Amino acid sequence: MDVINLSQPELYINRELSLLQFNRRVLEQAKDPNTPLLERLKFLCISSTNLDEFFEIRVSGVKQKIASGSVQAGPDNFSPTEVMSLISDQAHGLVNEQYRVLNEELIPALAAENIRFLRRTQWNGEQEDWVKDYFNHELLPVLSPLGLDPAHPFPRILNKSLNFIVSLEGKDAFGRSSGVAIVQAPRSLPRLIRVPEGCSEGPYDFVFLSSIIHAHVDDLFPGMQATGCYQFRVTRNSDLFVDEEEIDDLLRAVEGELLTRNYGDAVRLEVADNCSQEMTDYLLSQFRLTSQELYEDNGPVNLNRMLAIYDLVDRPDLKYPPFTPRRPQGLASDQNIFDAIQANDILMHHPFDSFVPVIDFLKQSALDPNVLAIKQTLYRTGPDSAVVRGLVDAARAGKEVTVVIELRARFDEEANILLANRLQEAGAHVVYGVVGFKTHAKMLLVTRRESKQLRHYVHLGTGNYHARTARLYTDYGLLTCDQGIGKDVHRMFQLLTSLGKVETLSKILQSPFTLHKKMIEKIEREADNARSGKPARVIVKCNALIEAESIRALYQASQAGVKIDLIIRGICCLRPGIPGISENIRVRSIVGRFLEHTRVFYFHNNGDFELYLSSADWMGRNFFQRVETAFPVESKRLRRRILKDGLELYLSDNTDAWELQKDGEYKRRTPTAKQQPFSAQRALLEKIG
Repeated sequence: MDVINLSQPELYINRELSLLQFNRRVLEQAKDPNTPLLERLKFLCISSTNLDEFFEIRVSGVKQKIASGSVQAGPDNFSPTEVMSLISDQAHGLVNEQYRVLNEELIPALAAENIRFLRRTQWNGEQEDWVKDYFNHELLPVLSPLGLDPAHPFPRILNKSLNFIVSLEGKDAFGRSSGVAIVQAPRSLPRLIRVPEGCSEGPYDFVFLSSIIHAHVDDLFPGMQATGCYQFRVTRNSDLFVDEEEIDDLLRAVEGELLTRNYGDAVRLEVADNCSQEMTDYLLSQFRLTSQELYEDNGPVNLNRMLAIYDLVDRPDLKYPPFTPRRPQGLASDQNIFDAIQANDILMHHPFDSFVPVIDFLKQSALDPNVLAIKQTLYRTGPDSAVVRGLVDAARAGKEVTVVIELRARFDEEANILLANRLQEAGAHVVYGVVGFKTHAKMLLVTRRESKQLRHYVHLGTGNYHARTARLYTDYGLLTCDQGIGKDVHRMFQLLTSLGKVETLSKILQSPFTLHKKMIEKIEREADNARSGKPARVIVKCNALIEAESIRALYQASQAGVKIDLIIRGICCLRPGIPGISENIRVRSIVGRFLEHTRVFYFHNNGDFELYLSSADWMGRNFFQRVETAFPVESKRLRRRILKDGLELYLSDNTDAWELQKDGEYKRRTPTAKQQPFSAQRALLEKIG
């Protein structure tokens, strides 16, 4: 039998194109008539926000490779130039579809529900008077139109800000007539303004700020005539660069980089689709972009700002029904949390289980006189976090509080700097992990004196300590006082806060040291079992599967006969269903009401199955450039629950599931004539009543 080369580029899907595929699946939720109408609008805005970040980080990275002359290709063997061309083709199609969905589907459907966006041609006399008054009293005092000439060069344009380029005729008071001006929309004003009751014709009439500026642009240039006024927006490279070999203070270095983030190199120009060719070419030249990087939008260029409608419109019938997360099994509301953890490990499956016990764990730890020390990692927590308040209270109560804050949590850097300062002022010890390795592990360690011994209580999770996202993301959290796990977490904190060699952990797998190696070994063990005629199975659920060695190990296991199910929300570079290579691998993505964020790794192990929860996706950065954990669930009861609710339900989904085809496209699962529609997320919601 010939040995197949598993490094062939055709076996690997390009990661950037796979990420664009995920964004298409998000956009499909906006097109789904079974999704409540305002939720459809929300999904449209999410797809736009996702695309912004894609350009800010991923496209900017590809452009930097091209600029540096790099020809290095990934496992798919596409050069950076080839990737950029493919991105352009697919991203333009995606943007065109976003605006088609907005104009042809959502705006008419919203209008049918008396939620209207009034164009200038639709304003009646009263509305025109109100708009004029709004312009004169709210807009005009804060606008600074810039006529362009040698004394007024093209201004610095803030990343993703709303701007207008205006063509002018006539001369001003000084006899100047450059013919071009820039108007920057004030960041302090909303992009959508609700029309007051007195002059609206329905309960929810809105006007775009851009429409108000368009209507009165002549008023900004007295004595001159505006012959054209066009929206535009530029997206910039927003990836922070910190030279880790040169810095001596990470916080100061990140603070310095934040000042320049909004003015990085341009990577995309969006203009209104009616913008004149002359003005479009002028803008492209100013931002040093090509027509490949131009996107002509049939609607507001800052599409994601329409998300404000969701909160401005009080129509519960057009939103997902509300729900109340349940109290985790084994934890009564008035119970001492330390007693509850001693009795049994406590598993929380958010958002179906409440995040409140995590906050209660911190609050009780802050008040308990027997608690001596609290250590926690923080990556993203959100403003005015109850978790942070618990740490502050503990520090002020005299506990030894140590917090490892990852300053480089993308787009949360500024919030994390403020958080670090607040904790230090309260008396907590704050460190920033290990230079060169992001601290992405989610760990909380409480050390408590009980009789004559010290006991470790631990919370480990797959997601961030963020109460809001715990209502929007699916994640697992485990509360335990298992001695082995407690010692492992204690050793990991020592490694993060001090200096020394890596100590062997007894139960937890950690990146960058053991996680990747152990995952490969466990896949190979399943392959060996299959070759021996034993049952063998692997199930991996995570957000991304990119790392090439892991993919090769899965291909080899498939060739050995291992049944492999991969539930990958976003990027997947593995091609399933290739005869002789991956015919035993199925890949699916679940896109529904909640953002799937759990990381679960299942190995059959000849009937004595192993199950790990993790903070890590299967990416090179998670395995080798981050501090991550994968922790075992040892309770048989909890393992069975995760297998059923966290994996098997998702493998049965025929409503929110998309199956990856070997050509790299995704096909949505639909129930057959004999099947009932089934959604894993809805089934889990029904369980909590």
